[in-house]
Amino acid sequence: MLCRDAAGRRREARVTITDHQRVAVIVPAGEAMVLDPLAVGRMRAALRDAVIAAAARNA
Repeated sequence: MLCRDAAGRRREARVTITDHQRVAVIVPAGEAMVLDPLAVGRMRAALRDAVIAAAARNA
């Protein structure tokens, strides 16, 4: 998902599932992720999708 860093530059964050069925949010090293309200909604959806996928793998 697209986001911005604290300086306002475009960055990308990824939501993924680890080998141990945990959800990981990956952001550029040393960066802060700044989200506007729309991006917060996208992050929420990405986290929800990852949790559902992790649960399906455990089923």
